[in-house]
Amino acid sequence: MKARQGTLPPVTSRRASSESAQLRTWTGARRTPSEPTDTRQPGTVRIIAGHYGSGKTEVAVSLAMRLAAAGRTVALGDLDIVNPYFRSREQAAAMEAAGIAVHSSSLGHNLTLDLPAVSAAIRGPLVDTTCDAILDVGGNGVGAKVLVEFAADLRRRDYEMLLVVNAYRPETADVAGVIEQLRTIEAWSTLHCTGLISNTHLLRETTAADVLAGYRLTKAVSAQTGLPIAYVSAISPALGGVSDHLEGERLPIGMYLRESWM
Repeated sequence: MKARQGTLPPVTSRRASSESAQLRTWTGARRTPSEPTDTRQPGTVRIIAGHYGSGKTEVAVSLAMRLAAAGRTVALGDLDIVNPYFRSREQAAAMEAAGIAVHSSSLGHNLTLDLPAVSAAIRGPLVDTTCDAILDVGGNGVGAKVLVEFAADLRRRDYEMLLVVNAYRPETADVAGVIEQLRTIEAWSTLHCTGLISNTHLLRETTAADVLAGYRLTKAVSAQTGLPIAYVSAISPALGGVSDHLEGERLPIGMYLRESWM
């Protein structure tokens, strides 16, 4: 039936049109000529995966903020459709203020948080080779399954899938547990892990001793799998107390997902 003059198309049509427009011209960080620009290397897609509660989201947000501060064009895709708590989209306002494009649900960052809805606009940064795209996925294999939808896009680029290792989580307290998680995530995602992130912590109580304990486990996993340690992450005071000779880049954690009382 022909629509009456002056009426709007159905909501679903408008939403599809909006997402198509976002995909064509994704809202990545656009710098002005006066802002610093790092043009030394093309953008990279980094997938942050791991066991439930390992600290993936804090790592993802902290890494995005660090890259943006260095003048990179950054986008973060929140692909956690398993757990509605402690998701990177909760810090969308802070990241967008830093120039980071944040993509999550097709229904918006805050509406119906418990629905497994993923925006098609996430594909935009995946095909933009000038963009540093970070994908924050849910925990374990079931959380990584969503990556199957984007596997073809990811394989067209030199993606990094980084496994977050937290020695203080019961299922990843030893080498066998970490490797079991790694293999499960690879199987469910159909992708391969390319590196490790040592992220053992006790939130704001983390000390250099905790960082070193986690590093030893991550190093043992590296020795068995051949995967390099890409980052050693922790709050800045704890990182300041560890040797500069450890493998992996230091990544200070900003505690963006935790209020001061948590």
